[in-house]
Amino acid sequence: MKIKEFMIPDVISVRKDMKIKELLKTMVEHKIGGVPVVDEHNQLIGIISDGDVIRYLQPNGRTIYDAFSMVFVTEMVGLKQKVETSIEHHSEEIMKKGVYTVRPDDEIEVAVSIFSRYHFKKIPVVNDSDQVLGVISRGDIIRSIYNKAIAEMDG
Repeated sequence: MKIKEFMIPDVISVRKDMKIKELLKTMVEHKIGGVPVVDEHNQLIGIISDGDVIRYLQPNGRTIYDAFSMVFVTEMVGLKQKVETSIEHHSEEIMKKGVYTVRPDDEIEVAVSIFSRYHFKKIPVVNDSDQVLGVISRGDIIRSIYNKAIAEMDG
């Protein structure tokens, strides 16, 4: 089974100079947990996951030690302040570089290997020029495995 058979071709992507405020709006409006970051030629330069956003917006907390345990304390006020000071920053500050990708003609096993080894939720599908053509998610893999393998065994 080839990646192109079950990739999502309609990709929502962002630019590195997009403000974090707009990034959050894009993710919420489209109900997505991550986006590829592309340049003006739609070439992949990074990726941002919902986990990256959460880690970036985490307020600076303090650690309290007592006789039995270590407790990390953050307050909601800290989150509000962090969001207010970060919202106008650019997406480039959050994006991860060195992204693992797959090609449309790669076999499904390539994506399965990446997902299992690195615990990513999505992998960009790119052409030979690193232009984003689609995205593949763990859910796409599960559906494909069911539809192509298990359903045929039961049929």
